[in-house]
Amino acid sequence: MPKGYIIGQITVTDPDGYPEYVRRDTPILQKLGAKFVVRGGQQQVMEGEAGARTVVIEFPSYQAALDAYNDPEYQEVADIRRRCADSMILVVEGHE
Repeated sequence: MPKGYIIGQITVTDPDGYPEYVRRDTPILQKLGAKFVVRGGQQQVMEGEAGARTVVIEFPSYQAALDAYNDPEYQEVADIRRRCADSMILVVEGHE
């Protein structure tokens, strides 16, 4: 079964508030099967436009990634991200 991924392009607009989101989202997503593959770090945009920060989170399946994103506990914490950053979030099915 192909894995699922949540991919985020994030530009933090409130650097004082954003760390609360990171602190609170991590245990929720890990409990739902997340493995953080990329979380910030250096990046160089080669074509197009991207957020200042890239996040790639792996899940056992596409459905597990969708379920994690839609989880009510995660969505409550995601409101912090929405207040503190401009975000583009994708849920993507991997290739087997």
